[in-house]
Amino acid sequence: MTEQTETQAEPQPPAVQPAPESAVGDPAVGDPAAGDPGALNPGAPDLPASDAPAPPPARKDRRVLRAVGRWVAVVTVFGVFGAGSAYGIARMERTDVPGLATESDGRWVYPELTRPPLPAGRPGPLAADNQAGAHYADLRGLLLPAPEGATEDKALRGDDGWLATKDFLAVYEPGKDRTEAGQTLTDYGLRHVAARGWTTPDGTRTGVYLLQFDTGEVADEIFEDFTEYDAPVHALRGAAEAEYDKGFPAAASLEGVRRFAYDESKPYGPEQLRQAYVVCGDVVALVVQSRKGTAAAVPFQQTVMLQSQLLG
Repeated sequence: MTEQTETQAEPQPPAVQPAPESAVGDPAVGDPAAGDPGALNPGAPDLPASDAPAPPPARKDRRVLRAVGRWVAVVTVFGVFGAGSAYGIARMERTDVPGLATESDGRWVYPELTRPPLPAGRPGPLAADNQAGAHYADLRGLLLPAPEGATEDKALRGDDGWLATKDFLAVYEPGKDRTEAGQTLTDYGLRHVAARGWTTPDGTRTGVYLLQFDTGEVADEIFEDFTEYDAPVHALRGAAEAEYDKGFPAAASLEGVRRFAYDESKPYGPEQLRQAYVVCGDVVALVVQSRKGTAAAVPFQQTVMLQSQLLG
C-alpha cells in the first residue's frame, strides 16, 4: 500500500496520459515503433514492464540497421553490374575477351552460307520422295563462296558459270589418268560442271568442282570409279602419288553424304596437294587444295565440310 501511494503522489505532466493496457503497441495511441512524438516524450510516466510501450531502438542498433541498408544497396548495384557484365561476355567472341584470346587454329572466315531456292514443289536431294536424288536448285548456287581476303580464280567460272569438261580434266595428270577420267565421265553422261577457285594471302590455292549426273545412282557409280580406300584412282596434276588422309576427322560426317579424302604421299614435290571426293545425290564434288611447301589441314577440312553441307 505504501509503494502504491508513493507512485500516485508523484507529479505527472498534464499533457501526457498513460496508455491503457489494451492500447499498448497500437500505433494510434503512441507506439514508439510507429514514430508517435508523444510516445517519445521524456516526461511520460514510468509504467510497469508489462504495460510500457516497447523502447525505441538503441542508437547502436540504428547504426547497424543503416549500415546493413547501405550494404544491401551496394550488393544490389554490383549484382546488376555483374549480371550485365556476364551477359556481355557471353555475347562476345572468345578472342574478344581479354585473357581468353587464343590464336587462330587456321580456319578461314567464310561469308554466310545460303542455298539457292528450290523450284516450287521440288524436294531436296535427300528427301524421301526424291528417288533420283536430284539437286533441283541451280548447281552454281551450291558452290562454296571464296573466304574473306581470297582472290578468286576467274578462269574457273567458265561460260555463264559452267566449266567446260576439258577444262575440268586439266586437274588430272596428263596422259592415262586424264584420258581415262574423261572417258568415264563421257560414258556416265556428265551433264555439266560448276567450279570456283581462289588463292588466299598465304598462297594456298583451292579449286571446288561440282559434277552433276542424271541420277544419284549414276553419281554413286562415278564416285566408286574415282575412289578407293587407300588412294584415288586417277592422279591429280602435281601429286602423282596420294594416300588416304588419316588426319581427316572420321566423326566429321553428314547424313546422306559420302567422302574420301586424300593427302599427297611424302616426300612432297614443290607443293603439298590435298584432295577429297564427295558425293550427295546426283552430284560428285572434287575439292583440291595445294600450297608451296606444305598445305595446312584445317582449312582443307573446313572447306570440304562446308561444301558437303551445301550439297546435303
